[in-house]
Amino acid sequence: MKSYVVGGAVRDALLGLPVKDHDHVVVGATPDDMVAQGYRPVGKDFPVFLHPQTQEEYALARTERKTAPGYKGFVFHTSTEVTLEEDLVRRDLTINAIARADDGTLTDPFGGQRDIAARIFRHVSDAFAEDPVRILRVARFAARYPDFRVAPETNQLMRQMVEQGEVDALVAERVWQELSRGLMEQQPSRMLEVLRDCGALARILPELDVLWGVPQPEKWHPEIDTGAHILQVIDCAAKANLELPTRVACLMHDLGKGVTPSNNWPAHHGHEELGVKLVEQVCKRLRVPTDCRDLAVMTAREHGNVGRALQLRPNTIVKLLERCDAFRKPARFSQMLLATECDSRGRSGPSASYSDAPFPQGPYLETAMAAARAVNAGEIAQACLDKPQRIPELVHRARVNAVKLALSVDDADDEA
Repeated sequence: MKSYVVGGAVRDALLGLPVKDHDHVVVGATPDDMVAQGYRPVGKDFPVFLHPQTQEEYALARTERKTAPGYKGFVFHTSTEVTLEEDLVRRDLTINAIARADDGTLTDPFGGQRDIAARIFRHVSDAFAEDPVRILRVARFAARYPDFRVAPETNQLMRQMVEQGEVDALVAERVWQELSRGLMEQQPSRMLEVLRDCGALARILPELDVLWGVPQPEKWHPEIDTGAHILQVIDCAAKANLELPTRVACLMHDLGKGVTPSNNWPAHHGHEELGVKLVEQVCKRLRVPTDCRDLAVMTAREHGNVGRALQLRPNTIVKLLERCDAFRKPARFSQMLLATECDSRGRSGPSASYSDAPFPQGPYLETAMAAARAVNAGEIAQACLDKPQRIPELVHRARVNAVKLALSVDDADDEA
């Protein structure tokens, strides 16, 4: 019986990165051997045990056989005869198929150290093609390690998997799990690029994939291509260390541009409202959590209005706040402003760059929201108990006046 550290802990140590978790593989042991030494069994599909002191995972060396489409169609085999190399060959990438013994000795039968040095994602064997989740994992790794590139033969294999329908067998929850994790990595644009290069993006997010090749006015979007814009916006969100709901909103804010009339391009009038239905469609299909969905819908609908905030009348601003439920959920409104700021700054091309441009609309609307929220609606309601039907109108008017004062705007005839 002998155990080895495997996978991410070895990979990240070789990359000089912090190691968070250690996974272990055990060769030459039976489940009874593990239990006898105090390990607690937790694996459902195959024998995995928790160390009695460290609580780290120890899995028995195993082989696997594909029996059905998708990522659940496997039969696993463990025995004392399964070797370390037989266990490592079933892993996804060479950089994840390195094992370290207790004395520090590395077992690297598939050239993982070489590929780490070359910054290459390369599949270990053709068994990679049996699990479509691995496509999503490679894309997520690309977002985490943006200086790595997918080996041509691995990209070709992933493309074949897509063409054979393996990606279509993935369940929504697993797709969302990998996408959401990738969005939270260092450079999420790399995830989208990898998925697009192998054709997987068109299968799991066709509403997003169609944005590549859709032009925008160069005056406002020097990057021109809408897909390129999305990549810049989501990386802006990552650079600002924004939360997942805001990053999801950044990802989906311009879906409507993919369905505007092509004869009007590069203009996209009305794309905000068109985008709302598409965002709802994506979120329903992938079972996106409510907080992410609601913010993404709001951002798709309102990002144009936020961008024009300095030209909006106080009455229009209050209507925007009311429409976004900002009085009950001010934090969500602030998240939308951050997403729209990324939208504004994710516009760079040969002719210009807005990556460091100021975004006064954010503090402007924050000031307006603070002023409007300071209005005492309860006091107004108490003052007109005899005419309760007038309460909403009077509260709204008081909020408009508060916004006018806070923004130093004099617009007595504001009826927009």
